[in-house]
Amino acid sequence: MKISVFGLGYVGAVSCACLPELGHSVIGVDTNPQKVAMINDGQSPVVEEGINELIGAARQAGQLQATQDVEFAILNTDVTLISVATPSKANYEPDLSAVDAVVAQIGRVVAKKASAHTIVLRSTVQPGTTEDRIQPILEKAAGRKVGDRLSLVFNPEFLREGSSVKDFHQPPQTVVGSVDEAGYETMKAMYQGIPGEFVRTSCRVAESVKYLCNVFHAMKIVFANEAGTVLKACGLDGREVMKIFCQDKQLNISPAYLRPGFAFGGSCLPKEVKGFLTLARDKEVPVPAMAGLLDSNEAHIKGAYRLIARDGRKRVALFGLAFKPGTDDMRDSPLVALAEQLLGKGFEIAIFDRFVKLSQLLGKNKEFIEREIPHLDRLLRETPEAALDGAEVIVVGHADAEARQVIAAMAPGKRIIDLSGYADLRDSGAAEYEGICW
Repeated sequence: MKISVFGLGYVGAVSCACLPELGHSVIGVDTNPQKVAMINDGQSPVVEEGINELIGAARQAGQLQATQDVEFAILNTDVTLISVATPSKANYEPDLSAVDAVVAQIGRVVAKKASAHTIVLRSTVQPGTTEDRIQPILEKAAGRKVGDRLSLVFNPEFLREGSSVKDFHQPPQTVVGSVDEAGYETMKAMYQGIPGEFVRTSCRVAESVKYLCNVFHAMKIVFANEAGTVLKACGLDGREVMKIFCQDKQLNISPAYLRPGFAFGGSCLPKEVKGFLTLARDKEVPVPAMAGLLDSNEAHIKGAYRLIARDGRKRVALFGLAFKPGTDDMRDSPLVALAEQLLGKGFEIAIFDRFVKLSQLLGKNKEFIEREIPHLDRLLRETPEAALDGAEVIVVGHADAEARQVIAAMAPGKRIIDLSGYADLRDSGAAEYEGICW
């Protein structure tokens, strides 16, 4: 393929170095004449292990050149990757002025072409930018719509400075969002030979994945540093503890818990978080990120309440009371906290949880629920049908398949608020369906 790369910073330079290895011909484009000259001299404009050798080899093979001439680059390629900078403004929004200008320039040259051209945005942008901002600029400049010999793609990069050449050749996955079908096919052909799953999604999701990955990486670093500092204050080597921590691939380093849904609760997580925060305070170690965990969890419960209360005090059927399905443990259950808020605000609620039987509650579990919801016996219903009788809003914390069948059958005309993400409830035909995070 014939590919032009706009922006010869880290991402652009690595693309210029690695794409020729896949058999493509590449033209690098930048406004900086020094960067252009370095590429043409077979040298990298950025410092990165192995990149000079790749650029030198690509130049010698006649597969790579660089220019400041936008028209030359577009007229001699079929695919354009945009990797220009999106620095932060004072309010931390990305400054897209360079992206806007480049897209308009490219569009004006594409207007002169009869053949198809694919524009691929790789710069980090907020969700919705590709379709809501870039597409109108491109279509106006090109004089034709996406789909008419013109494709627009968002393809996030996950290249780390210091190991970006290796990351290019061994990505965990290749994420592609495209406005039109041809864009997916072009990108699949461009990345042929690269390992990892090729993920087709929307531009908005692809844009979001890029942001979320970096935020999560920052969160992991902060977690490890805060934990390590507290452990050091206890006379321990945080590195040794974290090494063992990371050996758990089922829960710690895995997709476990990384699923948007309702708040955490139960007998372990709230207690252990509070205990570790107390330890940090006793050792006089500030842990601002960890200290925000409980506040964040409480804010999520309040967010669920606001969702339910949006249309006023409607009669509510609440499914699930224990902190997770298959148990009757209601200690620090976020669903109990949600029920308390609803009752406190004057909502009439009926509750069904197949595993919660008041006559069988014992010990701390019984003490907790008698303290938090002393009249629970008046709220619990024996069957899903009884809980749904007269309800206008159905709130599903968790429900088994049998209960969900009943909910789906009685959903028409009612509003469902799903805190767990059940597909059968989404497709139930309710008057309105809304998830806590979707």
